Amino acid sequence: MQNPLKVGVIGCGWFAQAVHLPILRRLPGVELAALAEPEPSRRQAASRCIPSAVAYADYRDLLKMRDLDAVIVSVPTALHAEVAIAAMQEGKPVYLEKPIAASLEEADKVVSVWKRSGVVGMVGFNYRFNALFQAAQMQLQARKLGSLVGMRSVFSTPMRSMPAWKQARSTGGGVLLDLASHHIDLVRFLFQQEVRTVSADIESCCTEHDIAVLHLRLAGGLRIQSYFSLCAVDEDRVEIYGQAGKLTVDRYRSLDVEIVDAGGTSSRFRRMTQKLRPFMNAPYLLKKLRSPWHEPSYREALSRFISVVRGCEKTSPDLLDGYRSLEVIEAAEESARTGRVVDVKSSLLSGSLSTERKQDGGEGP
Repeated sequence: MQNPLKVGVIGCGWFAQAVHLPILRRLPGVELAALAEPEPSRRQAASRCIPSAVAYADYRDLLKMRDLDAVIVSVPTALHAEVAIAAMQEGKPVYLEKPIAASLEEADKVVSVWKRSGVVGMVGFNYRFNALFQAAQMQLQARKLGSLVGMRSVFSTPMRSMPAWKQARSTGGGVLLDLASHHIDLVRFLFQQEVRTVSADIESCCTEHDIAVLHLRLAGGLRIQSYFSLCAVDEDRVEIYGQAGKLTVDRYRSLDVEIVDAGGTSSRFRRMTQKLRPFMNAPYLLKKLRSPWHEPSYREALSRFISVVRGCEKTSPDLLDGYRSLEVIEAAEESARTGRVVDVKSSLLSGSLSTERKQDGGEGP
């Protein structure tokens, strides 16, 4: 029997208390050994949740623990790069909540340190572990929709009270970092292609950059239209169009993948492979009801991280996936500033990432 993997959580705000701590304390083979949080009331609340964990005010003290096997980083976005780099320099495998940094300049440093350190670096794109999106990817691979035509997505939330750092882009706020980063990675996951061009409009309604409309074109030519808002309603929906039909996943309401054929006949896709069958319908509903925020993929993502640290699985999504998402976000911001379509092109040079962009004066994708 393996010894428990000792894990530390850096950042004990509302998300860590609602998601990370409850999941980690129940994961088999995991010992939640340490917490780090500078704000006293949050640190005390986390300690009440995990009384056996050593609690620190400074994350650097946590990283000095020699017997700590891995860390979860859930601090404000502006601190993601700093904390992740410090952890990897101490040789600690890192699960870093998205986005991996507030800017590509910082993300370059994160990825460079990660590659030099050789430790596990995983990013919290939990949508990849959602059974519905996994099933959708299988349907795309099986060409159930025929030749693809395009995709449309919406991800929005009602206006809510939020910390000051989330209200300004300079401190890591805005709908692109908060919501769009998930859908950008989801596009890469579903279609296994990179985003090549970006056109965007960004508005500030209640807080800075809290509404965005993105038009993406993938390497294979497929077009994606997405709407994101922090001041609308709760909705998280993806529709993929093909010549043979349409596939829909509503993350909040769907219990399976819905496919409508080109003639308009709706049918529920129920014959999943044996691997996915337990996740669908009633069993999937039960998992949703038992999961933090009714989202089972949080547990699946953290479980994968533990398995990767133990050497049982390949790291996915890794920090480079986080970089790619942030790359598209900065291209969208450039497009919104200039009113132009922005090409996204990345290359790995001498162990560090560099990004080249050129502006295209043509029509949007």
